[in-house]
Amino acid sequence: MAARAFITGLSGLTITATERAFLRESQPWGLILFARNISDPAQVADLTQSFREILGREAPVLVDQEGGRVQRLRPPHWPAYPPGARYGALYDRNPAMGLSTARLAGHLIAADLKALGIDVDCLPIADVPVPGGDPVIGDRAYGTEPGKVAAIAGAVAEGLLAGGVLPVLKHLPGHGRAGADSHHALPVVDTDRATLEATDFAAFKPLAHLPLGMTAHVVFSAIDPIAPATTSVTMVGQVIRGFIGFQGLLMGDDVSMNALSGSIAERSRASLKAGCDVVLHCNGQLDEMIAVAGEAPELSGVAAQRADAALAARRTPQDFDIAAARETFAGMTGITAT
Repeated sequence: MAARAFITGLSGLTITATERAFLRESQPWGLILFARNISDPAQVADLTQSFREILGREAPVLVDQEGGRVQRLRPPHWPAYPPGARYGALYDRNPAMGLSTARLAGHLIAADLKALGIDVDCLPIADVPVPGGDPVIGDRAYGTEPGKVAAIAGAVAEGLLAGGVLPVLKHLPGHGRAGADSHHALPVVDTDRATLEATDFAAFKPLAHLPLGMTAHVVFSAIDPIAPATTSVTMVGQVIRGFIGFQGLLMGDDVSMNALSGSIAERSRASLKAGCDVVLHCNGQLDEMIAVAGEAPELSGVAAQRADAALAARRTPQDFDIAAARETFAGMTGITAT
């Protein structure tokens, strides 16, 4: 059975009988894990293996593992990594060191994930925060200058790919200027288009080659005064696919976030109509999962080509002395990632 155009969450540490039936019938393209799905390494590895066995294919498994505040896998079983701003600070002192540290962080995170059967990380972020922006991005960002942000984000992505994990570029075309947290409310950015293209959008352009991307639930009133990027035909077509030039598989941010309006089915339908290739649904509530699946067609056409190209970018991890790399990383950052 062909994969359908959505990524699903699950409710807990194991897959329930009801969820098993749902997965077999609905065939999501992938799975995303959150803290409620994570206990220890053996449990996570069993969960990812069970998911793939149910689907009968090597479906992607995603997680948000940035470091800092956004890190689903945490001590004592997994290392703590610094927030993105730490790499930005190192870059300011020595650009080459900042980039090499960011690349090494990506490779180390990939090693952690790959051992568990997780092969996609929702990282890097290329958001460019501004004074007065909501702190939801804050120190997750690599800096406030688009060239610097793009360079560090690219280094993180290189490290992830070297470790056999696909990066997800987020949040297209930018969440840094938003004055609200889209988990809770719909941000509206009133900045003119020329400024956006020179700053927020510019940080994503050098990263347009990455295999996967995630949209922002943000309204850019100078371009589309009504719909957030996730559900805006104009934002997806003119900005994300057009000005930025992103041609990878595009997913919306979590369709259950409060920035979006309407039913879960309506939100899912709107994001696909706008040009997102797949719907991302994260909360693990079965009734919502069923509603999303009901709107998600089988992947076909250009969306299927993008999905296939993304999965084809998965590499065998490069040979890597993890212990030595962790020592090097500690020396660079002052953080012992053990």
